[in-house]
Amino acid sequence: MDEVFKGSFTQQEPIPEAGIEAAVTVMRHGRLHRYNTAGEEIAETVLLEQEFAVYVGAKYCLAVASGGYAMATALRAVGVKPTDRVLTNAFTLAPVPGAIAAVGAVPVFVGVTRSLVLDLEDLGAKADQSSVLLLSHMRGHLCEMERLMEICDSAGITVIEDCAHTMGAAWNGKPSGTWGKVGCYSCQTYKHMNAGEGGLFVTDDPEVAARAIMYSGSYMLYERHLAGPPKETFETIRYETPNISGRMDNLRAAILRPQLADLATQCARWNKRYRALETGLTGTAGLTTIDRPEEETFVGSSIQFLLEGWDAADVQDLLARSAARGVELKWFGNAEPVGFTSRYDSWRYVEAPEMPESDEVLAGIIDMRVPLTFSLEDCALIARIIREEVGRIYQSAA
Repeated sequence: MDEVFKGSFTQQEPIPEAGIEAAVTVMRHGRLHRYNTAGEEIAETVLLEQEFAVYVGAKYCLAVASGGYAMATALRAVGVKPTDRVLTNAFTLAPVPGAIAAVGAVPVFVGVTRSLVLDLEDLGAKADQSSVLLLSHMRGHLCEMERLMEICDSAGITVIEDCAHTMGAAWNGKPSGTWGKVGCYSCQTYKHMNAGEGGLFVTDDPEVAARAIMYSGSYMLYERHLAGPPKETFETIRYETPNISGRMDNLRAAILRPQLADLATQCARWNKRYRALETGLTGTAGLTTIDRPEEETFVGSSIQFLLEGWDAADVQDLLARSAARGVELKWFGNAEPVGFTSRYDSWRYVEAPEMPESDEVLAGIIDMRVPLTFSLEDCALIARIIREEVGRIYQSAA
């Protein structure tokens, strides 16, 4: 009889007790708004910003309502205007082109390689089409960052990093989010710190930080941003930057601070689960695992593999057979968007030329969440199920 996995792919671990206690304290005193403090009290949001800036090694940090808001704010803060063209990944999730569209700009898609990272050859070929790159470290995969920055610096391209899947990750020891002008992180439930929703914005540029703070809805309370730039930076910016409110509140910040303190431990736990799955899948006929470069410090909160050359009907069969055995796989090659999975040509508010080489890669990308509620035994079981079902379909097709 076939084995069945009975766990949940969407169940996260509980909020740490320290986070629950801190949240209850905030609820009891009622000062949830970041600027509502008593006496010499430092808001939880301010403390989170200071601590996260130290964690990634950035000068400035701003806590906001979501990762998507962080990206749109970053685009505005570096000067992107309506109708401007912005380079971004063809392999990404909807909030990334959505952030570009939110400021009235136009996404220009850059291809994806079989390693699931931005195609740097394609980036070089399109470097003259925009002065900004919104780089998505999609599903936690980091490209060769030194080479990317060389291309962008030579072409005068400002880099904004979408680090929704790479909080805690690094390339050659340098944290994701600190390579470009701005780093944007998500604290949505399925990310590496869970506040249900929320985001973090980091930069070393004082003017970009000041604009972001004003955009976020600081009114004239910018001096309360202890992880922000000096007040002199705001002299002109405070009058010319519109308020597009998107602040994080103290309740979310209180939940997040203990998680940040324990993030390194959590990242190590994710990677153990990732490696258990990778070990179980490696060598499966018809399935290609993704090699992780030595330069990359990654966080394995999801895992991807390729079904190269498979017919769409066989991929759909695998998804259905795996689901029947309790394993939820997502496919980025579907002609229609399903759940959070979509392709660059799914977003019909964008005129996107066909990208045959990227289409070939996207057609085979299978994705799976790896929540920390999985045990290592669960991961071994899931890998066996996938391996068996891939084998059945692949052998039948052969």
